Amino acid sequence: MSKTSTGLPPGWAIKLSRTHKTEYYLNQTTNESSWVPPFGTDTAVLNEYVEKYRANGHKPVIREDGKVRVSHLLIKHNQSRRPRSWKSPDGITTTRDEAIQKLKQLQAKILNGEKLSELAESESDDSSHSTGGDLGFFGKGQMQPAFEEAAFGLNVGEISDIVETDSGLHLLERTG
Repeated sequence: MSKTSTGLPPGWAIKLSRTHKTEYYLNQTTNESSWVPPFGTDTAVLNEYVEKYRANGHKPVIREDGKVRVSHLLIKHNQSRRPRSWKSPDGITTTRDEAIQKLKQLQAKILNGEKLSELAESESDDSSHSTGGDLGFFGKGQMQPAFEEAAFGLNVGEISDIVETDSGLHLLERTG
């Protein structure tokens, strides 16, 4: 396991209760929440992560070199910075609203257990589709601001909501 792993089962995320000022656990698929770690949690890894999470001001733990690893699924639309992709080399005609609807359908599949990396291979308009959307490790200042903010705001294993950049619409999964 990586040093930033939460120890939680896939689909579970650590959140901070604003009322109680303590952590709880959220199943991103069902929206079920729990004060106790879900079944299948590696409690030793979770306890180590939570200690770092608290020391970091209840913010996601980032590696010592300041980098995160993210996979993403990008859906471009006709207003994207470069409205072309490996799937549509002659140009993308999809509207922004149509792209949002498509990404919401893909998000539902991911939250119901399909892997973002597998969907990225066939659905993403980004060249990283060939690596399951894996962008490798990157630091601050290397990505568009909205993308960076979302990536650095996720704990390992979490899936973002839809993120909009000049490139199009993204779903992100923090993998490291």
